[in-house]
Amino acid sequence: MAKRKIDDKILDVNAAMQGSLIFSDPVNLRINGKFEGTLTTKGQLIIGQSAEVKADIIAETLIISGNVRGKIKATENLSLTSTAQVYGDITVPKIAIEEGAIFIGRCNMPEGKITLEELSEYLSIEESKIAEWVDNGKIPVEREGDKLLFDFKEVEEWISTRA
Repeated sequence: MAKRKIDDKILDVNAAMQGSLIFSDPVNLRINGKFEGTLTTKGQLIIGQSAEVKADIIAETLIISGNVRGKIKATENLSLTSTAQVYGDITVPKIAIEEGAIFIGRCNMPEGKITLEELSEYLSIEESKIAEWVDNGKIPVEREGDKLLFDFKEVEEWISTRA
């Protein structure tokens, strides 16, 4: 994906929080305390070494150094530092895991051809919306009979031109 200029400001959260946090504009967010709920952000999310997070997370770039439990989706890349402890399922196109990190769960790294259902889950967008894009010729697709197949790399390039 194309790199976006993110303001040099960092939102540094060192508190106990519960609920849903959604950032629709790119932001550098660092969590150093406790967080429970759901967290969706564009930009970079850093989970600090002392952080304890129980959440479903969607971020573009994610760096984990603390303890995280939940479903994680990074649309660009995920890094687990040597102090990371991750318990849950991960969906990410690129991942780096340092020696010493703990990861217990499943990792799905989409590549090649993916189905409408897989694309919908990866993008967190309803299948009907993606089908609308297909009907309007807005997204690259291949048809195999009644089945729609998407080339993951082509979709990534398509996304980067719209970001």
